[in-house]
Amino acid sequence: MKRLRLLAVLLALSLMVGEAWRSWGAGRPAYAWLDDQIMGAMLLAGAWAMARDTLARRAFFAAGWGVNAGMLYGSFFGKLFEPARTNAGNFDLVLLTWLVGLAFAVSIAGMILTITLPQQREGLR
Repeated sequence: MKRLRLLAVLLALSLMVGEAWRSWGAGRPAYAWLDDQIMGAMLLAGAWAMARDTLARRAFFAAGWGVNAGMLYGSFFGKLFEPARTNAGNFDLVLLTWLVGLAFAVSIAGMILTITLPQQREGLR
């Protein structure tokens, strides 16, 4: 559980800082970077909440991973199949595509692992 929470924090911070770096001075509109800040914040909140494992907190944590996976899906495949329409900002497009693809894969794995975590004690509520 602690490793999964740490992974969530690392992914969230990398998305938030990486998007800030990508967009800084690149003329990207707010909606293009705000989504990464929101999904990173949701993942951070879920990791923090899982300090005490309850069913509702686990559901929120899994939802945080799912939101990240859902948002990164379009970003990754858009860069992969329509690179000409991508504003890579301050990143090289190939590197950015690899990083987003890695984040997408980690998000899917994190969601699956959170959903399949065994109960820590009887009567998880």
